[in-house]
Amino acid sequence: MYIVGIIPARMSSSRLPGKPLAKIRGMPMIGHVYMRSKLSKTLDEVYIATCDQEIMEYARSIGARAIMTSPTHERASDRAAEAMHCIENETGKKIDIVVMIQGDEPMLHPDMIDESLHPMMENRNIQVVNLMSPLKSRDEHEDPNEVKVVTDLENFALYFSREPIPSRKKGINDVPMLKQVCIIPFRRDFLITFNNLTPTPLEIIESVDMNRVLEHGFKVKMVHTGFTTYSVDTAEDLAYVEECMQSDPLDPLYNKKA
Repeated sequence: MYIVGIIPARMSSSRLPGKPLAKIRGMPMIGHVYMRSKLSKTLDEVYIATCDQEIMEYARSIGARAIMTSPTHERASDRAAEAMHCIENETGKKIDIVVMIQGDEPMLHPDMIDESLHPMMENRNIQVVNLMSPLKSRDEHEDPNEVKVVTDLENFALYFSREPIPSRKKGINDVPMLKQVCIIPFRRDFLITFNNLTPTPLEIIESVDMNRVLEHGFKVKMVHTGFTTYSVDTAEDLAYVEECMQSDPLDPLYNKKA
């Protein structure tokens, strides 16, 4: 199988403009994501997909493969799909699985990518996978920047929300508090199918793309990961992640600027 990681990235962010190039321990965040993704044992190649010349120039400066995409894309999956077609045209090879890796997950561990791919290797009927990990506190459970997920007994997603689900209002304190981690493998043809699906009411209300999959009757396989990561949405997140990465064991393997 030909498995490619694609990191969609753009400079425009309402909460933290220019965040792909925001530095963490001396290296732009997108550099951390790229270098750590390259350590995956199951990815054949990793590409950065962007519409911004600044990101393209940085990618070239570190020897990263990069694809310039349309500036009109509003969703990462659209950018990833365009990049996928460009890669196939450039290489002459058909991609089997695209792993969409969010560019604001600088603490990702390469084993997380391998974990996310395992169900697809075991079951050809699984079309899309998300990782999930425990939320550490009630404050995180109530944070709208954290996308929460609840699953059925076989770990297929039932619903994604920015609200704290499941509810604790009945007095049950020991509820599963799980968040979506945005490392998302798609089978090639399902990525195209997904992007052609009509946007759905719950997807729009929650601003969570995966609800579109559920509302159209498809399944999202969820996989537990034991790795702790924090996405970067704000300047406060950036400072917190930099603090967390002070003792990160992977950082010295690729970051010579720290």
